[in-house]
Amino acid sequence: MQMKTGVEQAVYAIMILTMLPDKAVLPGEAISQQLKTSPSYSQKLLRRLVSENLIASVPGAKGGFKLQRKPEAIRVYDIYLAIEGQQSLYSPSGILDDLLELEEEKCNCLLTDLMDEAESAWKTVLKRQTIADLIEDIQAERFKEKLATLQQLIEERMVL
Repeated sequence: MQMKTGVEQAVYAIMILTMLPDKAVLPGEAISQQLKTSPSYSQKLLRRLVSENLIASVPGAKGGFKLQRKPEAIRVYDIYLAIEGQQSLYSPSGILDDLLELEEEKCNCLLTDLMDEAESAWKTVLKRQTIADLIEDIQAERFKEKLATLQQLIEERMVL
């Protein structure tokens, strides 16, 4: 299993939006520039986050994006679902049926229960981690100078 980079980009886009003062928005172009992604791909991710009510889109010349929920209320799992959807990470392909030449009596793959358990554990971890937790991590001393530079860039690009 490999998670697409869209989830990572969406997490950091939301973290950027937490740096905005109340009533300010950040244009999508500014977000894509900060994440060093194509504007069209960033817009696609941002639309998914809007559709799941994680962020809000403000239309118009002075429009952009802002948080819809407080950072404490946004779980990493919520972002994962917004970008990747509900599908299971594992889907048996019938190899066991072919291996044992089962034609009429198909069986469940031997890995299904194991993979379901692993996926459940993985989801549990993502559900307990919030954007607020990640913000606390990034505010560590080692990021202080870089975070101040990022804050300044955001303030230059935000729209009130």
